[in-house]
Amino acid sequence: MTVSLPQIAILGAGSMGGAILSGLLSPEVHADGIIVTNRTEAKATGLRESTAGHHGVESLSLEFDPDATARALRGARLVLLGVKPAMVPELLGGVRDLLEPDAIVVSLAAGVTIETMEALVPNPVFRSMPNTPSVVGLGVTGLAAGARASAEDAALVRTLFETVGAVIELPESQIDALSTISGSGPAYVFFLIERLTETALGLGFSEEQARPMVEQTFRGASELLAREREVSGAGPAELRRRVTSPKGTTERAIGVLEAADLTALFDRATTAALARAAEMARGE
Repeated sequence: MTVSLPQIAILGAGSMGGAILSGLLSPEVHADGIIVTNRTEAKATGLRESTAGHHGVESLSLEFDPDATARALRGARLVLLGVKPAMVPELLGGVRDLLEPDAIVVSLAAGVTIETMEALVPNPVFRSMPNTPSVVGLGVTGLAAGARASAEDAALVRTLFETVGAVIELPESQIDALSTISGSGPAYVFFLIERLTETALGLGFSEEQARPMVEQTFRGASELLAREREVSGAGPAELRRRVTSPKGTTERAIGVLEAADLTALFDRATTAALARAAEMARGE
């Protein structure tokens, strides 16, 4: 199924902007044009090289072309802000008069509120929170609409983010909480992989043995869960039960993990992340 999108401007192709761009380069996606801007010519050149062969993608640098932002915004219906959070207000203030009347502004930056953006531009705005697996098309994006956004605007922005994974539409009040789960979540998974790999090494396995043993187990378990959700509706608790034979080794190990109260541990971790998000929103 081909996805059709209007002209897109990506102002700042950092990790998230680059991830969204990777989804837009899929053969199933057709955009009327994509212009990406970055501050340095080195970054713009790297992007040109990585997108070579993809028609309709233009990479500009502010270093060589002071009018790059204006060129990117000319005719753009979707405008993605991929710069650092502290730079968003200044950027919006500078592009206010350059935006097309029907342009939709979508922030990829953490901590920048809809209220802040709506005070700077008259256009509909959205606040988004993608995560890093978007790079491989398996991301999760939280999406909150501003007061000026219509249902049609929301549908278009949702289509944009569906090119890199699943989309969860929610009120802005839940965006920071979502960031502690899906935003920080990949780091939690990587952390668990690190620790389980260390345990495998402690049991005498080599690095060459431990790495695929652990990483393929995580990948396989995730894929199995996705398939079972689709086929039978079974969730993680049911799949865990199937692996955990009564009075077996897995049951003994699960007992140790349950005694550690991982739920409470994750509660404390996400509470800490949520507190930091509030600090960032205050500019701290």
